[in-house]
Amino acid sequence: MIPLLDLMALAWFLICWLGYSEYSRRKAHDRPCLSNTLDLYREDWMRAMLKRSNRIADASVVGNLERNGAFFASSCLLILAGLLTALGYTQEVMEVFSTLPFASSGNRSVWEIRLFMLMLVFVYAFFKFTWSMRMYNFAAVLVGGAPLSDDKQVSPASREAFARSSARVCSLAGDAFNLGLRSYYYALAVVTWFVHPACFIIASTLVVVILYRREFRSDALDTLRSGKVFDDPVSKTGDDQ
Repeated sequence: MIPLLDLMALAWFLICWLGYSEYSRRKAHDRPCLSNTLDLYREDWMRAMLKRSNRIADASVVGNLERNGAFFASSCLLILAGLLTALGYTQEVMEVFSTLPFASSGNRSVWEIRLFMLMLVFVYAFFKFTWSMRMYNFAAVLVGGAPLSDDKQVSPASREAFARSSARVCSLAGDAFNLGLRSYYYALAVVTWFVHPACFIIASTLVVVILYRREFRSDALDTLRSGKVFDDPVSKTGDDQ
């Protein structure tokens, strides 16, 4: 039997996770945020790339971005391996946490649900990071196949369409990476569930507050927007997929 407080904590966590993802996606339509601001810089990057005859630096940047996703994806696999090992030693893990002050011991079923929930978060993160890696591969292909700067047969309209398309692929890759990175924040909230369901509720709320402030009210956002003249308040179609 799962205690009511644990069920409430799990429900609140899912509301925070899914609710904030939907909220940030909708708010990106009508207010500035890190995601839609970076989209404008990506378009400028692709336009500048088309004017260069040497694209080695551009390919290097795409490669570095792809390696960031590879690092986190491999980290997810290591963490999942550790969680699978812990699942086989549930009783021993319960005994360790039972020594913590204010710790909620719960029964074996509750502890297994906590471990499965933590595994689910990292599985989700793994798929997002690997999808981000694949889309950065697409972006590398686009950089390699971009029309040359001195090719007179390519019209300005075609160059602009190519730049927007390439920037959109980079934006989708960045969004997937962002969602994977958010999962690490949510995983830290799930860890507090092993201490007490009330801690889990508080941590889930704090994660949403931190994500909101960094996405919509951070100094980084102000700095990025101060370095560019904007014709429109926002230009992005959405933050989360």
